[in-house]
Amino acid sequence: MKHLILIICYSFVVSCAPQDQNLNFLETALSSKNPKIKRVMDSIDNYQVQIRYTQIDRRNDSVIFTDYDFQVNDSMYFYPASTVKFPTAVLALERLNKTDTLTIDSKYYIEGDTIESTFKQDVSEIFSVSDNLANNRLVELLGFETINDNLEKKGITPVRITHRLGYHSEELKTKPLIIYLNDSTTGITQPILNKTPIKLKLLNITKGSGYYEDDILIHESFDFSSKNYYPISSQHNLLKRVIFPQNFETKERFDISAEQHQYLLSAMHTVPRKVGYDSKTYYDGYCKFFMFGDTKENIPDHLEIYNKVGFAYGTLTDCAYIKDTKENIDFMLTATISVNKDGIFNDDAYEYDEIGLPFLAQLGREIYQQELKRK
Repeated sequence: MKHLILIICYSFVVSCAPQDQNLNFLETALSSKNPKIKRVMDSIDNYQVQIRYTQIDRRNDSVIFTDYDFQVNDSMYFYPASTVKFPTAVLALERLNKTDTLTIDSKYYIEGDTIESTFKQDVSEIFSVSDNLANNRLVELLGFETINDNLEKKGITPVRITHRLGYHSEELKTKPLIIYLNDSTTGITQPILNKTPIKLKLLNITKGSGYYEDDILIHESFDFSSKNYYPISSQHNLLKRVIFPQNFETKERFDISAEQHQYLLSAMHTVPRKVGYDSKTYYDGYCKFFMFGDTKENIPDHLEIYNKVGFAYGTLTDCAYIKDTKENIDFMLTATISVNKDGIFNDDAYEYDEIGLPFLAQLGREIYQQELKRK
């Protein structure tokens, strides 16, 4: 707990909190006796946990953030999985906003593919069920260089997104989009040739003791140096800009319309059953790890969770803005945890349900309960 205490002291000073009130709910949450928290904290070195929690205060027209960290380290690598779909979705909306002939309702398909979609549908699928194909279609629209450069221009660094997700080609060139401009006219986007990614040089960039490749166990650490890189600080900064754009200078905001912004927020908190998915397979907590990741109960309508999760290679991550409209409270929470006890990758033997999801769900509940009591 040493790292947490050092950061707490700094955050406690800047928050100017009363001496009789410990506003560091993250410290209290991680000290919980609840076994879902305690078993992780008792063996913290095994789980590569990183957490950032933001308290939100309002004074007149100002929104004030106070961040509390636990082991957040941009140099300590974790695989971000589907969390990278969040910036891709936002930047796709920005691209549409700058193109007169396109809207979120424009219908299109990828050259050589048979699936027709709309940009609106892609954004919905990215957040409701974390669909890989929807993400990859938007990557074909943008290209990796555009994604990375535009995030850097907004002040969201460090970040490096270099590959599509799920079953896909490692092709550096994007595929053209065939876009329906009206009933009888189509437009075709030009392919984009992305640069060959430079290997990452970060702490813990190789992990475990082995991995499966083509059903063969390779007795070597798994190398993540060519994978996507999207640390906790960058995820959290993106979330702040999307939820509270007025807190940032114009150059740091995303250039999307009011209508696009409203749709993005709606997509971020809408659960799968409300957009037509089977609730038994895609229950409310399917992509809402904080508070509901370990249950299949419905999320009450007054609890709105605007977030993006990621889960792959034994790593679970959630980046969320949680708002209770009935109790009038809100806060931000981003966390990651690795659950790969045997140290083998691609064997599907990860402790998601046993350890990872219960930890993240209880972490969210612990902080939420404290927020309810905050003065």
